Amino acid sequence: MPLYPPLSDRQKFILAVAKKEKTFQTKDIFAIIGEKFSISRLTVVRELSFLEKSGILEKSGRGRSVAYEISKRYLMLEKVDTKEYFSLPLSERKANPVFNDSIFSLLSEPIFSAEEMVDLKKTNANYTETKNKLAKESPTILKREWERLIIELAWKSSEIEGNTYTLLETEALLKEMQFAQGKEKAEAQMILNHKKTLDFILANKSFFENISLEKIKKIHELLTEKIDIQKDFRNHPVGITGTIYRPLPKRNELEIAMEKLVKLLSALQDPFMQAFVVLIMIAYIQPFEDGNKRTARILANAILHAHGKAMLSYRNINALEYKKAMVLFYEQNNLSYIKEIFIQQFKFSVENYFG
Repeated sequence: MPLYPPLSDRQKFILAVAKKEKTFQTKDIFAIIGEKFSISRLTVVRELSFLEKSGILEKSGRGRSVAYEISKRYLMLEKVDTKEYFSLPLSERKANPVFNDSIFSLLSEPIFSAEEMVDLKKTNANYTETKNKLAKESPTILKREWERLIIELAWKSSEIEGNTYTLLETEALLKEMQFAQGKEKAEAQMILNHKKTLDFILANKSFFENISLEKIKKIHELLTEKIDIQKDFRNHPVGITGTIYRPLPKRNELEIAMEKLVKLLSALQDPFMQAFVVLIMIAYIQPFEDGNKRTARILANAILHAHGKAMLSYRNINALEYKKAMVLFYEQNNLSYIKEIFIQQFKFSVENYFG
């Protein structure tokens, strides 16, 4: 079943008022909605009760002091019109500029609906079947499929970070060590580091069944080898282009947040949830001075692979849309767009590799 029930126009109107007013009482809603929809106070009470029991509204107080506000969890999962959101000037987006520590408790509950989980597992069953069949019938083609996945993932993950190597140039680099003309050496190193890291993941599958701070640092270290990036948690503030959100500034704060993340991952257990939480939270915490998003993507894939799930290549995702999805999470803690991308790219991988 969906995480939340479909809403009537009347219920959507109540939520629109709730977003504007933040906290409100029954009399406040009735004064606005009663006349518009020609309904009684009792009907308004019933609507509020339905929204509260559905987890969309939260209630506080007693008797005449009862007040309502929109559930933070609902706001985290509510579908957002990204075109409209990013058409607004940054100053009008009402972004949260600081790290929200309550995100850990919000992420401890299911992010995927029952239907989405069934779909993910069914899709992965197809991956397991086709990959196992290929392993029996043609190990050579299986090896080539792994090579193709690694090349395309290394290319796209690097492209998201601003790397200008094309897919064909990436293939030539990884297969023949042919460096593209006119490109910075750092760009080639970034791609080579992706290849080395992915090879490590494939060779050490069970290593990522459980995640620790040391394993997160290991992935970052491999991805930033021979690049002038500090290999441990940073101890200075960083900014993110295109958003007013500022991650935690100090090392001790980062260490606490990362320890909470590791604890959360252990409690979640489901690999889809673990991978998704890693994908968004390492990017949100930004524990390293650089290389956070690529660490998040590759570590999420390491978790999926360790548990027999397909890895995401992100081959057909627009880099700008991926960045928008992350900025939406930074600013509003809203997961709707990045979750949509995660599910789409998981299905894409199963449909396009090993088949």
